[in-house]
Amino acid sequence: MTDSGNSPSEKSGLRAPLLPFILITSLFFMWGLANNLTDTLLSAFRRIMSMSDFETAWIQFAFYGAYFLLALPAAMFIKRFTYKSGVLLGLGMYVAGALLFFPASIAMQYGFFLMALFILAGGLSVLETACNPYIIAMGDPKTATRRLNLAQSFNPIGSISGVIISKFFILSHLDIADADERALMTPEELTTIQQLELNAVMGPYVTIGFLLLILWIIIARTKMPKASDETPSINLGPTLRRLFRNKNYVMGVVAQFFYVGAQICVWSFTIRYVMVELDLREAAASNYYIAALVVFTIFRFINTFLMKYFRPESLLIFSAFLGVCSTFLVITGGGLAGVYALVAISAFMSLMFPTIFGLASKGLGQDTKIGSSGLIMAIGGGAVLPPLQGLVSDMTGSIGISFWVPLICFVIIAFYGWISRNYNRAET
Repeated sequence: MTDSGNSPSEKSGLRAPLLPFILITSLFFMWGLANNLTDTLLSAFRRIMSMSDFETAWIQFAFYGAYFLLALPAAMFIKRFTYKSGVLLGLGMYVAGALLFFPASIAMQYGFFLMALFILAGGLSVLETACNPYIIAMGDPKTATRRLNLAQSFNPIGSISGVIISKFFILSHLDIADADERALMTPEELTTIQQLELNAVMGPYVTIGFLLLILWIIIARTKMPKASDETPSINLGPTLRRLFRNKNYVMGVVAQFFYVGAQICVWSFTIRYVMVELDLREAAASNYYIAALVVFTIFRFINTFLMKYFRPESLLIFSAFLGVCSTFLVITGGGLAGVYALVAISAFMSLMFPTIFGLASKGLGQDTKIGSSGLIMAIGGGAVLPPLQGLVSDMTGSIGISFWVPLICFVIIAFYGWISRNYNRAET
C-alpha cells in the first residue's frame, strides 16, 4: 500500500492529516451508536411483540449477517476506487437503512424492521472495511495498532450515546403490559399500544439518518488522503492464497469472529440478565448497560496508554483471561455480584477488537484491503452466537447459564494472543 496524498505529513508517513483523521474517527462514534442502539432492540421487541430470546436474537442475525455478506464486496470496491469512495458508499447505506425505519413503523412488521437493519448494517460493514485500514494507512506503521485503538476509543462513546438515546426515547416509552396481559387484549387495543411503541423505536433512527446525511455532505466536500494501491487491479485468487498461508492472519480472523460474538452476546443480554437478577424493568436495567459501556470506554483509553509499555499481545492474553474469570462469576454468582461481574467484562473486552485487527493486519502489505474484509466478515460472529445464546437461555430457562457461550469465546481469544505473540517474536 502506498500513500499518494499531497501534504508533507502524508508523504513522510509520520503523522495523520488532522481533519480527515477527525472525520473518519467520527464515523467510529456513529457506528458505535448504531450497534448499541440496536442491542437494546432485543429487549424492546421482546416486550412489543411478545417474543422469545431466540426470536429477538434474529435482530443480531440480520444486523451482523450483513457485515459478513458485504465486507468482501466492500473491500473489492475500495481497492478498485478509494477509501473515501468506500466511506461515502457505506455512509449512504447507513442513512438509507435508518430512514427505512419510518415505513417499517407504519407497516408494523418485524420483517420490515429486520430489512431496514440489514441495509443499515450493510453500510456499517462497508464503513468498517474502509475506516479501520484507512486509519492504519494514515500514519507511521509502527504506531498503527495504537492509532487504531485511539480511533476505536470513540466507538464506545457512540455506544453509550446509543444506549442513553434508547433508554429515554425507546425503552421508557414501552407499555408496562407483559406478554400474558397483551394476550388478553383485543386486537384493536394491542395494535394501538404497539403502534405507539414502534413509533418510539422509529424516532431515533430517522433523526440519526438526517444527521448522517449532513455528515455525508461534509465528507464528500472534504479533500481526503487517497492512500490507495499503486494499481487498482484485483487479483483475488493469489491474494486469498497468500492470506490463507498466513497463520497469524487466519487465526486473527477466527479470534475476531469469537470476540465480536462474545461482545454482542454480553451486551445483547445484559438488560435481560439484570431484569432477572435484580427484578427491574427495561429502562432501569439499561442503567447497568450504560455503566458497562462507560467502563468499556474508560478502559479503551487506559489500554491505549498501556500499549506504550506493554506488548499488545500480552495485554490481549491478560484481558481474555480476566474476561473468562468475570464471565464465570456471572454464571455462578447471580444477584448483584453477578451483575457487577457482567459490567466488569466490558473493561476486559475494551482492547480486543482493535488489537486483534491490528495484530492480524501486521505485515499484509498489498493484501491489507482484502485482508481487512476478512476481519470485518468475522463480525458475522455477532450474527451466529447471540441466537445460540438465546437458544441456550430458552432451553435451560436460565439467562445466566447461557453465558457459557461468551466464556468459551474468551478462551479462544486468549489462545490467539499466545499465537500472535509467538508469531511476532519469530518475525523480530
